[in-house]
Amino acid sequence: MNIQIFGTKKCNDTKKAERFFKERGIKYQFIDMKEKGISKGELTSVAGSNGGIMNMINPDAKDKDAVALLQYIADEDKLDKLLENQQIIKTPVVRNGKQSTLGYQPDVWKKWE
Repeated sequence: MNIQIFGTKKCNDTKKAERFFKERGIKYQFIDMKEKGISKGELTSVAGSNGGIMNMINPDAKDKDAVALLQYIADEDKLDKLLENQQIIKTPVVRNGKQSTLGYQPDVWKKWE
C-alpha cells in the first residue's frame, strides 16, 4: 500500500485517519494542505474516483463564499477554482494508488488492507 493523507494538522478527521493507519502499522505520507496543497493531477484523480468535483466540497467549510461560488460557475472552471480554494475540500483526502476517499472512512480503508 502507498497511502497518502492530505489534510490539515487541526482537522480532527485527519488526526483520526492518521491514527487508523498508525494503529495498523501501515506507513503513510502526510501532506499538509496549508503548506503544500494538492496538485492539479491529484485533484483530478481524486475527483474522478469520488464522483466529481462537487463531491469534494465540504458544505460546512468556513469560506462560505467559495463554497457558493463553486455551485454557480461553469463546470470547466470548477477545477481551477477548487485548486485556488483548497480550504473548502473535505478532509482528509486519503489516497492509495488510484483509489481515494474523502473524509473519515475507516470501513473503506479496511478493505484496502
